[in-house]
Amino acid sequence: MSLRSKLSVLALALSLAVPTLAAAADLKMGYVDYQRVMLEVDDGKSAKARLQKWLEARQKEIDAQQEALRKEKETLDKQASAMSEETRIQKATDLQKKVYDLAQKWEKSRGEAAERERKEMEPIIAKIDGVIRTIAEREGLAMVFEKRDSGLVYALNQYDLTNEVIRTYNSSKGKAKDAPVAKDAPKK
Repeated sequence: MSLRSKLSVLALALSLAVPTLAAAADLKMGYVDYQRVMLEVDDGKSAKARLQKWLEARQKEIDAQQEALRKEKETLDKQASAMSEETRIQKATDLQKKVYDLAQKWEKSRGEAAERERKEMEPIIAKIDGVIRTIAEREGLAMVFEKRDSGLVYALNQYDLTNEVIRTYNSSKGKAKDAPVAKDAPKK
């Protein structure tokens, strides 16, 4: 390729790149720590408290059943020498089935907990998304990234919308519009 051809290609590439770079310079972006928003908005705190209360009740129930099975095993171990072989095997089998059933109940509780959490958080997530959309449109942001799952490694704090999202979400529930500004909220 001649020098003239190389210069022509370079000039063409630069003519295509310059408008793209200028447009990128006008591109406004932000990011949100979604996990922190979920934990700090009032609805998220309430949902977490309800879920925690439910989990504690389930755990107490399972712990009580586990303790009853432990006592039953101790009793069986103490009385095993006085039982016939057939009776001992039958009681051990029954105990083993109860332990298995309890393990199944615990596993089912974990699935129920995940489903309850999903149902509790779904409307909160939808509202958070709406708040983020409103802020992005108002500020003229082309993109808003999730801090943890987006692959974002570094960004200046001035692009962090987390505190504003929390404040806007909480104030949109009918609280006073002049709610206190969250610490480290982005300045307008």
